[in-house]
Amino acid sequence: MLKSKTFVKKTRSGGVMKVVREHYLRDDIWCGSEVCSECKQDSVVLQRDATIESSLCLYPHYLIPDTNVVLHQIDVLEDPVVRNVIILQTVLQELRHRSAPVYKRLKDIIHAKEKHFYTFTNEHHRETFIEREPGESANDRNDRAIRVAVKWYSEHLKTSKSDPDSLKVVLLTNDQGNKQKAEESGLVVYRFEEYVRGLIANPELVDRLALSSDTKNEITSSKVLFPEHLHLSRIQSGIKSGSFLQGSFRARRDNYLEATVFVKGEGEDSKEVLIQGLQNLNRACHEDVVAVQLLPRNQWVAPSSVVLQDDGAAKDDNVDEDEEENALRILSTEAARKPTGKIVGIIKRNWRPFCGMLNVSQIKESTRHLFTPADRRIPRIRIETRQSSTLAGQRIMVTIDGWPKDSRYPNGHFVRSLGKAGEKDTEEEVLLLEHDVPHQAFSQAVLSFLPKMPWAITPEDMAKREDLRHLTVCSVDPPGCTDIDDALHCRELENGNFEVGVHIADVSHFIRPGNALDQEAANRGTTVYLCGKRIDMVPELLSSNLCSLRSNVERLAFSCIWEVNQKAEILKTRFTKSVINSKASMTYAEAQMRIDDTGKNDDITKSLRGLNKLAKILKRKRIEKGALTLSSLEVRFHIDSETHDPIDLQTKELMETNSMVEEFMLLANISVAQKIYEEFSECAMLRKHPAPPPSNYDILLKAAKSKDVDIHIDSAKALADSLDVAKVDSFPYFNTLLRILATRCMMQAVYFCSGMDNDFHHYGLASPIYTHFTSPIRRYADIIVHRLLAVAVGADVTYPDLMDKQKQATLSTNLNYRHKMSQYAQRASVAFHTQLFFKSRGILNEEGYVLFVRKNALIVLIPRFGLEGTVFFDGKDKVAPKLVFDEEGPTLKVEQHTFHIFDKVKVTISLDDSNIQHQKIRMALTEPVIPGVSVPAPDAEPQAKKPKLDR
Repeated sequence: MLKSKTFVKKTRSGGVMKVVREHYLRDDIWCGSEVCSECKQDSVVLQRDATIESSLCLYPHYLIPDTNVVLHQIDVLEDPVVRNVIILQTVLQELRHRSAPVYKRLKDIIHAKEKHFYTFTNEHHRETFIEREPGESANDRNDRAIRVAVKWYSEHLKTSKSDPDSLKVVLLTNDQGNKQKAEESGLVVYRFEEYVRGLIANPELVDRLALSSDTKNEITSSKVLFPEHLHLSRIQSGIKSGSFLQGSFRARRDNYLEATVFVKGEGEDSKEVLIQGLQNLNRACHEDVVAVQLLPRNQWVAPSSVVLQDDGAAKDDNVDEDEEENALRILSTEAARKPTGKIVGIIKRNWRPFCGMLNVSQIKESTRHLFTPADRRIPRIRIETRQSSTLAGQRIMVTIDGWPKDSRYPNGHFVRSLGKAGEKDTEEEVLLLEHDVPHQAFSQAVLSFLPKMPWAITPEDMAKREDLRHLTVCSVDPPGCTDIDDALHCRELENGNFEVGVHIADVSHFIRPGNALDQEAANRGTTVYLCGKRIDMVPELLSSNLCSLRSNVERLAFSCIWEVNQKAEILKTRFTKSVINSKASMTYAEAQMRIDDTGKNDDITKSLRGLNKLAKILKRKRIEKGALTLSSLEVRFHIDSETHDPIDLQTKELMETNSMVEEFMLLANISVAQKIYEEFSECAMLRKHPAPPPSNYDILLKAAKSKDVDIHIDSAKALADSLDVAKVDSFPYFNTLLRILATRCMMQAVYFCSGMDNDFHHYGLASPIYTHFTSPIRRYADIIVHRLLAVAVGADVTYPDLMDKQKQATLSTNLNYRHKMSQYAQRASVAFHTQLFFKSRGILNEEGYVLFVRKNALIVLIPRFGLEGTVFFDGKDKVAPKLVFDEEGPTLKVEQHTFHIFDKVKVTISLDDSNIQHQKIRMALTEPVIPGVSVPAPDAEPQAKKPKLDR
């Protein structure tokens, strides 16, 4: 049956065009129930024996939730106890528009056979489709469509010969108007909370209920603590007129009464607005998109230098905040003041399930408790739970439901327990969840696209590829590497030149565009390397086997081959799909020993020596062009094979072979970038590294000046040259410290689509164009680059998304996000393993250097461990010494001793595990000796090292 609707639409030129919208209706759509004798049955989904035991519904029943129930109560719907649920097409469509994450979770539930969730296409069923009536809102029409479908199901199942009376259909809604109309129509209808509280077997499900507006009012105070948020229409008109600014809210980790709002503009026009005090913060959460109103200039303030963390004790909603907020107010010069504002509305919430721990209420038998998130930038959350004694000491997940204006804390609900706090598996799960790292097992849909084993290279594969199995190809990687992306070869040609090849795993051969395997890899974006664990971007069959360029097995590769002369000048470049057979898989140390061993002269060693010789020339040329050689201390843990605990911690030692591999990877990436941009100027996936704004270099310039050294920042070359000559007699470590500081001044490198940008330059590498080609096993960007290159050289065919610059730009955004979060997760893993390392070692004495000088503390770097921590001079439990801070120096005078950047100090290091959720490395000064400054020090929080400049 066909329903048509005709309407006219205005065109851009001012004319009108007639549009016909067709909607097909059918009468053969199955209801999904096993008791039905009327419909054609494809497979049984809704089953009598899967019904739920309920004190409200003492009969077998199916559930039909409305859209808001699915949207807000997905945590309950995911529980195994909830089965026999009919999801209407109306609900599914509305959910898709309102929340992509919840829509995906619902689709996963529908695909789980044991859940017995059935999707009914009511919008295409002749008896359940309804037209929108004149004057009826879209929301009211959808509510009516849901009630019509419930009524149809109730009457349809009554006609069943096998079950005419006992089976019922129950509508679940929290909308009072919808409930009333359903009751008037004679339908069985309950509020969702009412239904869940009536479940017999699973009383703990009540804890997972998202709080409704009724419940919220019961547990908040009568005092209004916050200004009302403005309506979205008012916010939009305010942004349009310029009276409000839109930006991303960024809470401070160490001061819960202060935040900034980053307002993005064109280039230099981006700005940060400072927000201070509870009222001005007005219930915004970290990374919400907010509307901010600037305060008059005479109310602008300077950022606070005070560390002010919520100490865990519950504060009453009626408490006077003046005393706390006075701590923020400091005398500041006009120059130190920043644009200051207040939050007037929330445009988009960034609420998600948060990991953390329960603060059990001291009130006996209370069900109201506070939850402290692991991320200090998130406010504590008030929840109701009857399981507090069980959940104490556990890491749990909690979701925010709302934040009333009369409550100091947002309200939320318990989602699930993650395990005992402090245990390695639990903490690893927390850091993966907190950094949004997809780490679930690969689904069957994904695994179904893997090649069938045993796998072998076919004659068809060989016909399309160059046979390079005769070449002396070898790989050089860190110890224990099983996902070998790249291999190299070098041989001397008869004309005296060299042939050099970089051979990269041909992952795109196994992952075809658009299938489930490709979509999963695109979503994950990158492999995440934690201490002792790897979260793969692609299944292990590919990452550690079929794509890994292991020695003495035939593998498919994408090869970049150059002819270069003795001066390492490129004479010819070609790209080819190939078949290789690596002759050796070596660690950096093994390759270095081969090169240095004068007794060895086999083909592998000759190849390595040729590569090493050319790499040194390439590196010298890069540095002459202005490429930066920066520094960061990376650490390596030696892990006990049985307990998997760290037994030693060392900074990584870099060898010539590290640099050798790096130079040829850089060369391949630059060569491929040039080729794909030449062929696809609008849709090439490239990588750029923006030049830092001059203000980023302030700390570097001050640090150099303190030692009478000049650093020039006019260009990357000027910076590189001045770093090369920056030396201080009798202080050999000075140059390394300066390079570590220079690394901190850099911007983040990012992926982008060539057709959406005009600044391609890679500042750190001093290259006009760059991309990522050399690691497709662990980076999805490289797979896209492989596909572009394959089309460019005629080795594969294109597909629409590859040539769509909007889709490439969207993909780049996700890849940049995943890359950033994987770096944060890796640093968190290093920090956690550092804590484990120091846990059993008591107090250690170590030498370090002052890296930063703060108003009340020193940031100290311990080179031996690559560890950074804070030595505080004030604390709650002791009298602070006399402190004088000079921002210009910067220097900090403590009693009679003055500290400068790069001063050598001695400290004690120990672990403070008194707060199991926020364990800290403590540092205390032992040399120089300051009278009145005692050991051990108060809180000091380590920072895992930042990774090296982009390679």
